[in-house]
Amino acid sequence: MRAYTTAHLKVDLPQGHPFPLYKYQGVAEALKDLLPVLPAPEVPREALHLAHRPEYVERLFSEGLSRQESLRLGLPFSPSLLRRALFAAGGTLAAALDALELGLGLNLSGGTHHAFPDRAEGYSLFNDVAVAVAWLRREGFSGRVLVVDLDAHQGNGTAVFFQADPTVFTLSLHGERNYPLKKERSDLDVGLPDGVGDEAYLFALEEALETARAFRPELVFYNAGVDVLRGDRFGRLGLSLKGVRKRDERVFRLVKALGVPLVVVMGGGYNRDPRLMVEAHAETYRLALSSLA
Repeated sequence: MRAYTTAHLKVDLPQGHPFPLYKYQGVAEALKDLLPVLPAPEVPREALHLAHRPEYVERLFSEGLSRQESLRLGLPFSPSLLRRALFAAGGTLAAALDALELGLGLNLSGGTHHAFPDRAEGYSLFNDVAVAVAWLRREGFSGRVLVVDLDAHQGNGTAVFFQADPTVFTLSLHGERNYPLKKERSDLDVGLPDGVGDEAYLFALEEALETARAFRPELVFYNAGVDVLRGDRFGRLGLSLKGVRKRDERVFRLVKALGVPLVVVMGGGYNRDPRLMVEAHAETYRLALSSLA
């Protein structure tokens, strides 16, 4: 068992930018005594072409993004940003291959669910889960895939990638009034009010997971964003650390009952308390290991 990280990669960001690069190093440090934490491999460009529009991919390598496109992304485009996105997607692909072999795959990055087939959005250049699924399909995996997206924001890009694919079920539990303002259609969308706490959140999650169970997936991707925590700069929800743990336990309990492989990706987290955020992310991976490894 191993995990993949992009902690070794730097990105050129303006001073004071809210993107929390430090959390990737923090989570890797928190887990290094539990299992090998390896530098994520670079995703093959061919894998990007299987999921994204080839002209979009090639334009990133040749021209990058325009100023307007960078504003929609929320990050200034740079070679270092592109490089990190390649390795983050590679970590999810490597974790997916681990999951099929070992039952569990862990990427301490990824969850870039706002990327569309032809554009970047919301801190997401590439949709790492869509890229991994496309590669697995090409390699012969034909099983049903469930994407459980519990980031505070709807996985709008992921929804679009799989809207016409009956072999993939997308579940998104998110803040109804939060970003993105224009929601896409997942197979199951559960919109929650601002400030929702543990009890109401977990009740909604139980119902959603029961619906997802009926799909009978053969592989699960879990976007385990911790921006659902109270005090997150962008999440607008109100879960406690204990509530996030119960959330994760319910997902892992479902996966164990189904007896299928699981891929965990990090997703969002922008808490005003950096230590709390790192601990919440790390605890998700610890719980996955203790529950499923």
